Amino acid sequence: MKEVQDHFFKLAKEEGYRARSAYKLTEIDERFHILRPGTRVLDLGACPGSWTQVASRRVGDHGLVVGIDLKPIEKRGLAGNVVVLRGDINELTRETLPPKMEGKLFDTVISDMGPDTSGVPMSDSARSVQLCHAMLDRLPFLLRTGGHATMKVYEGADYPALLQRAAGMFDEARGFKPKASRAESVEMFIVCRGYRGPREAAAQPRDPSLPQRAPSSGWKK
Repeated sequence: MKEVQDHFFKLAKEEGYRARSAYKLTEIDERFHILRPGTRVLDLGACPGSWTQVASRRVGDHGLVVGIDLKPIEKRGLAGNVVVLRGDINELTRETLPPKMEGKLFDTVISDMGPDTSGVPMSDSARSVQLCHAMLDRLPFLLRTGGHATMKVYEGADYPALLQRAAGMFDEARGFKPKASRAESVEMFIVCRGYRGPREAAAQPRDPSLPQRAPSSGWKK
């Protein structure tokens, strides 16, 4: 497996991607077709920008990719169809989206978000699942009806309930582990197709621990 990991690392360098994780999204898209030319994509947890690069290339010049992360994303080297923002998913509102959106919703939401790991698997999984719930909670003002999504999660006790919630919000939701994921990693990607819209989202149980706040002054372009 180490040779496979080294392969993706070297390939990323050769093809100009910022991280080997680019091939996780590439494989997800090649199998599930969640990225299409001319569409609008929101990339959550985008730093260092490898998923943003993949999405940018796949939506093309007439598409738009908005990358958001707590950490600053280097804009240099990214295509003109990319907008980067610095901010917290828990503070994300419609008002924090860039003017280029012009009140429109995204066609696809992708998330490679992950918590800072503590080394305690149960704790790391629970925090990862919470981030995924934060994303699902915000889809009514982010994702158009019929749109697609994918999100990274660390498998654990709360994973089945998260998958069930996603399945209630989309026509299809399934777990998928790309070949570029490390063999020892507990990461899984939930791939969702056919968003059923705000009414179906409201009918699904929410995570009561998630804060609902206005955006802080920390949001930056």
